[in-house]
Amino acid sequence: MIIVCPKCSTRLQIDDEKSPNRPFNVRCPKCSATVSSGPTSPATEQSALAVGGSPATDHPRFEQSTARAYEPPGAPGATPANDDTVRMLFELLSKGTARSPENPHARPVWDKRKALVCTSEPYRENVAGRLSEVGCQVFVAEDTRQAVETMRANKLDVVLLEPQFDPAEQGSVFVIREINVMRPPQRRRLFFVLLSPSLRTMDAHAAFLNNVNAVVNVAEIEELSRIMEVALREYNELYREFYNAFGLTAL
Repeated sequence: MIIVCPKCSTRLQIDDEKSPNRPFNVRCPKCSATVSSGPTSPATEQSALAVGGSPATDHPRFEQSTARAYEPPGAPGATPANDDTVRMLFELLSKGTARSPENPHARPVWDKRKALVCTSEPYRENVAGRLSEVGCQVFVAEDTRQAVETMRANKLDVVLLEPQFDPAEQGSVFVIREINVMRPPQRRRLFFVLLSPSLRTMDAHAAFLNNVNAVVNVAEIEELSRIMEVALREYNELYREFYNAFGLTAL
């Protein structure tokens, strides 16, 4: 059984065998609020902040549960087995390669960032291509369920969201919710980008107000690869001491 704290949205796992048959209360370990195991109110169940999938995501149109992996045009298709073999080879080779003393926690070349693209169809392929140019392994979500399932199934490094992503299913709200319920250590390891039609690219104040790490205007998608390089470099520089203290690689 999973119940959710109404105050901080922390999900609590309860052992069904040990829980009583009647409704009961527990204390949230994060904010100390009292959480009831009883049924939630209809208003909560119908909102985008309800826990679990949207009722509408059970519709037959959702054929694929996770986002598809993006393949650049003209790139030869690789089987999962071949991908695993190449990755293992890089891991073995990297063990014998010392990292630069000046930057011991730099991200290995073979360890590609995992990026999720959540945009409306007109921007989808272009954004995915630009992220691929900066060495990301890109996943492209076409609907809300694919986005949410991919976020839960993969340890992502970058999420790029456009407000008009799957508006029929409140897609942007569900993506934001998944990010907001992350614990601080998890959230610090995710670079969240907002693709906006009105905000200025790399506007730090707008990013702060929207609780994202960077803002990119849709008019500058062609420059996305360069923008991401600069934004990620600044982000890693900001958290350099944090990485050093905990022995983490750069994002």
